[in-house]
Amino acid sequence: MDFLTVQLHFTIGLFYYSTEVYNKIKKLVVLSMEEVLKFLKDCGAYYLATTEGSQPRVRPFGTINLFKGKLYFQTGKVKNVSKQIHANPKIEICAFKDGAWVRIAAEAIEDDLREARVSMLNTYPSLAQKYSADDGNTEVFYLKNATATFSSFTSEPKVIKF
Repeated sequence: MDFLTVQLHFTIGLFYYSTEVYNKIKKLVVLSMEEVLKFLKDCGAYYLATTEGSQPRVRPFGTINLFKGKLYFQTGKVKNVSKQIHANPKIEICAFKDGAWVRIAAEAIEDDLREARVSMLNTYPSLAQKYSADDGNTEVFYLKNATATFSSFTSEPKVIKF
């Protein structure tokens, strides 16, 4: 069972959702993540915030990938951002495009599967100049317990949880 399946396997008391309802919910979550993915890719760059002690740290990122039902980003283990995430996995992402923005609060969870690194590197071939799946430096994280809030000055906020 993959993470998304486990995450969506709801129980209320002893009542389990029917397969039909479960599949509809799973489809909505995936579609929602794809909406977040599309917005971030359309922006080209987004800003990822971490903390270092009590000091916030923000930097531009450009990698975002949907792999096995989860949103992933990539960095290098030697970078401060990696050390900050390992010390405190709570992160925020912000991106802006055409008068609208998204803010994502989540936990960044390292995925050490080679397949996840390969998927990211295949999605961003330009990374091959600095990274490879087996270099011991390439690191991918997926977003867990994420809340994405789409906002603009002209419409009500839209919240997506995944």
